[in-house]
Amino acid sequence: MARYSIGIDLGTTHSAVSYFNLEDGKSRGRAQSMLPIPQLTAPGTVEARPLLPSFLYLPAAQEFPKGSLALPWNPEATSIIGELARSHGAKVPTRLVSSPKSWLSHPGVDRRSAMLPWQAPEDVQRVSPLDASARFLRHLREAWDATFAQEKEDSGNTLAEQDVIVTVPASFDAAARELTLEAAKAAGIAHLTLLEEPQAALYAWLEAMGESFRQQVKPGEVILVVDVGGGTTDFSVITVRDSDGEVELLRVAVGDHILLGGDNMDLALAHTLNQRLTAEGKKLDPWQFNALTHGCRQAKETLYADTSLDKVSISVPSRGSSLIGGTLRTELTREELERVLTDGFFPVTPLAELPRTARRTGLAQMALPYAQDPGVSRHLAAFLTRQAQALASSHDAPVAIGDKSFLHPTAVLFNGGVFKAGPLKARVMEVLNLWLKADGGEPAKELEGADLDLSVARGAAYYGWVKQGHGLRIRGGTARAYYVGVESAMPAVPGFEPPVKALCVAPFGMEEGTQADVPPQEFGLVTGEPTSFRFFSSSMRRDDTVGVMVDDVADELAKGEMEELAPIETTMSGQPSAFGDLTPVNLQAAVTEVGTLELRCLEKGGPGRWKLELNVRLKE
Repeated sequence: MARYSIGIDLGTTHSAVSYFNLEDGKSRGRAQSMLPIPQLTAPGTVEARPLLPSFLYLPAAQEFPKGSLALPWNPEATSIIGELARSHGAKVPTRLVSSPKSWLSHPGVDRRSAMLPWQAPEDVQRVSPLDASARFLRHLREAWDATFAQEKEDSGNTLAEQDVIVTVPASFDAAARELTLEAAKAAGIAHLTLLEEPQAALYAWLEAMGESFRQQVKPGEVILVVDVGGGTTDFSVITVRDSDGEVELLRVAVGDHILLGGDNMDLALAHTLNQRLTAEGKKLDPWQFNALTHGCRQAKETLYADTSLDKVSISVPSRGSSLIGGTLRTELTREELERVLTDGFFPVTPLAELPRTARRTGLAQMALPYAQDPGVSRHLAAFLTRQAQALASSHDAPVAIGDKSFLHPTAVLFNGGVFKAGPLKARVMEVLNLWLKADGGEPAKELEGADLDLSVARGAAYYGWVKQGHGLRIRGGTARAYYVGVESAMPAVPGFEPPVKALCVAPFGMEEGTQADVPPQEFGLVTGEPTSFRFFSSSMRRDDTVGVMVDDVADELAKGEMEELAPIETTMSGQPSAFGDLTPVNLQAAVTEVGTLELRCLEKGGPGRWKLELNVRLKE
């Protein structure tokens, strides 16, 4: 049995590790600790810090003296992860890998291909988003093993032997979650659970509050978790219910994937300062603009950490006198910080003002698929409005909507490093309460006391203790309904492809450890040749049951009621037929204990058994 529950927050900007001593779980406060993570802070200098900046630097062959990048567990290290990667990479951004977590969730690129640093020169070594994520996780695993090395004679202390929980954004699709699991396995972490970051944040808050949480949240409360991190914005709603006299937490809704966060804010600040430099006759090339962006990230964090400062200087290195002689210097003022970030990303908008989604030009440069609209306020309005519509049309909705225009939260829990900025939290509460007042609702309250840097890791570790039957567990099953594409039978018609329908195989809220037989229909399986299986999901279609067939998938996708997931390309064992005959099958779906959706194809009247796996876990 595992001795520790280990929570890993694999963040876009920072990563952290917390651990909960399962053998000492009754004394909850003493059982939880943070792992100091050894990392390079300067060449030849290793320090242990609670946060590991999620940056990977790939040095040139002779850039650092031999042995100066050594780590306690790897004296021959040739790359840099952590604080030195971030600080040195700001000066040489073409060798810096940042935001690999965002790239890992990008369906428009091959996430296993060596493509980072993005748009680096040909002479720079590159890694894939999957490999970069695995390197961070490997660093964390080796840091744990090195820290607990003195206890290795007492077996059972390596990280691989513990109960490991890795957090992911609530909006990560199945492919991104599967890639996270793959990265963990490549890092030597074979057995782990994935947990939604907003849920982890709430678990951390519950642990910090102890029994006093019952005075702050009572049955009937609707808790909105607003999670804005380095790369993503996530919204989740969790309601508090009374179940036979016991308090129960139920996750009601999860928002769609929004690639909008601290990365966007750094870019906005960089563009603001670049306009000033351009007005002064100083033109930056793309390499220097990247350096300015990283400088803005550091300046932003400094200003938010030290409220006594009015401005922070930023240096931008030059690559030669033909561009600009010497290093450029500029500064970021507090006024610019608050104007660009507070008003630009959290504007005061009416509820009816929804985010812009249309592109303005026919061609766009391939990069991270950032949200088209930077207004978090508008994205929040869209989420609350759409969820009200979905709940209102559901026959057994856990939250009553009535005549409300949107889902009314009664409490807000903030998560993500962005909200270390007090003005941003205050603006969210201001906008939300304006909407509530206009819709005849009561003001929402903030659930205070969250540690925005460490809460996700702490909540994940605490969840390992909750899994053993202690404390309150957030329930809800799968966060979406899942569908498999089924090609319609039709005669061959020139210029027309057979339409694809969507068959519901896992309804909204299907619990782990359960299975369901799809009512018998005439399904045929392609065997013995390469084929593609299409999958869809929906957070809106709450009443679809197993076996429901959605005929007009294109319309549902166009309305935003469904989204298509990454297909599974495979060859099912068996003999191909010269005439394209299909193997008749019945379908069975199961959500396993580890959160994998298994679609089982069972040959009618025969021994054939085939299985497709789609990781859908956002563990409750």
